[in-house]
Amino acid sequence: MCQSAQAGKHNFIGKIDAVMTRAGLDVQYVPLGRTVPAGKGWTMSHIKSPPDAKGLCFRRVYHYPFWQIENSAERWAWDVAQAAFEPDPAEAKEAARFYGFWQNRLFGDAPQNTSRSGFVYVPLQGKLLDHRPFQLCSPLEMLEHCLAQTRLPVITTLHPNEHYERAEIAALMKLEKTHDRLTVQTGGMAELLAACDHIVTQNSSVAFNGYFFGKPSLLFRKADFHHIAVQAVAEDLAAGFDAVCQAAPDYAAYVHWFWQKNSINAGRPEAEDMIAARLRRFGWPV
Repeated sequence: MCQSAQAGKHNFIGKIDAVMTRAGLDVQYVPLGRTVPAGKGWTMSHIKSPPDAKGLCFRRVYHYPFWQIENSAERWAWDVAQAAFEPDPAEAKEAARFYGFWQNRLFGDAPQNTSRSGFVYVPLQGKLLDHRPFQLCSPLEMLEHCLAQTRLPVITTLHPNEHYERAEIAALMKLEKTHDRLTVQTGGMAELLAACDHIVTQNSSVAFNGYFFGKPSLLFRKADFHHIAVQAVAEDLAAGFDAVCQAAPDYAAYVHWFWQKNSINAGRPEAEDMIAARLRRFGWPV
């Protein structure tokens, strides 16, 4: 990515460069991990937390060309996560058009051929045995709760880009052997989204992708796309599992609000104005 930006070939970073250059700032590209001398200006990091109070991070919002600029790498701390989702009835027609376009762009005709085939889809992320502070429980414990709270078959998937320790895989395989209703696999996201009843996850992007298939999700961890998901509560897990079975939010209105109104669409002509507005939001001199 750094090489692409240096060559002027990265669309979104090129737009950030243009905004800052017009503001009279000198732009330099530094590979991730190389120390930037203190007091040498403003910094922007891809995905990683900013190094200091004058730093920001930027990150793709699940799919191109949507991006966000924030002062935290934690998605659940982002402005959109704190905002209230209040769909505008006047935008319903445009939201439906936008939603249908991205359904087809991302997944072809699969979202038009969905079913509720009687199973729960549990996409796993990393650190299966760890209960981190921002999680309700560890991913493996989440899977155990799912098996306890539903009588449906459960299909869980390992993340193809995660490195799992031997102990994590052993614990997962033991759970699969103990429960006839549990199947463990890797991949197959689109097919599983098309056929599952609902999704249970910490905050995997699979749940966001599930919105394009009209599938509700139950989250065991903070997220930026939580507004139309059901949030699991430790004191009453049964209520969460009951709620996700009944959930039928307005997916089109939400995707339109989340992407088109609360992220930067780098494919639109006003993208540089939106970038400048985000930089000014955090006090940058642009």
